[in-house]
Amino acid sequence: MRDNTIDTFKEKWEHNRRLAFEETLREGSNIFSWMLGRNGFSSDTELEAYLRDKRCVLDAGCGNGRVTALLRRYAPSTTEIVGIDLVSPEIARENLQMFHLSHNVHFLKKDLSGDLTDLGKFDFIYCQEVLHHLADPEQALHDLCSLLSSKGEIAVYVYRKKAPVREFVDDYVRGKISELAYEEAIGACKQITELGRSLSQRGIKIQVPRVDVLEIEEGEYDLQRSIYHFFAKCFWNPDLAFRENAAINFDWYHPKIATRHTFEEVREWFMRAKLAIIHEKVDLYEITVRGKLM
Repeated sequence: MRDNTIDTFKEKWEHNRRLAFEETLREGSNIFSWMLGRNGFSSDTELEAYLRDKRCVLDAGCGNGRVTALLRRYAPSTTEIVGIDLVSPEIARENLQMFHLSHNVHFLKKDLSGDLTDLGKFDFIYCQEVLHHLADPEQALHDLCSLLSSKGEIAVYVYRKKAPVREFVDDYVRGKISELAYEEAIGACKQITELGRSLSQRGIKIQVPRVDVLEIEEGEYDLQRSIYHFFAKCFWNPDLAFRENAAINFDWYHPKIATRHTFEEVREWFMRAKLAIIHEKVDLYEITVRGKLM
């Protein structure tokens, strides 16, 4: 069974060129707040202050450029921003040009598992929602750290290992979908998306008891989110169009390489890379860590 990562993301971005782009830039949107919050920023003002002294920034695995655009908007105009991606740098370039955010931004086609030494040094490297799609995520982290300036920082996001039933269902569905061509796969994901929408639109809150053997955490959850957290990813965000929600479910289920990790594992990566952790955010489905060279 060959790795289908390149094919998956080529299809994803060619069919969804502006996926979540506007929502990432729209201040106050769920996606905007989620992306800032998981990285330790309570507002755009805090992000702007953080980027103020960054001369060179790398968006490693930039996709369609939505985060590159966010960095461009809040970094000083003199900051050089580089976005690299194996399949979609041209799409990212077109998107930033469309939104007039291409000043001092450069996009390159690069493989994060390949030679990156010609990129130079960076004060901040953003590499999120990427490492878990690589054959050796820890090695990729080490390679990126070699690009950090003496006081540089790197922020990564990887999938967290989830409750056992959710892990089983995810692997089962991935086994069914990852072999399909795009149109068939997106058709299956539309059905999953419809389930997520239907559950969400009911607006039901449920009190979930703690179940240790299933690693279910006690609490009050929206019905859709209780299924999403513990049983099966059926993503739904009402701020996005139906086809965008389906593309996000495709993003989860179609790549054959989609590793999940524990915080202890990621912390060991940082320790071995000689990175001091300065921010961490762990929830039911994500691990976000920012560190700087010791």
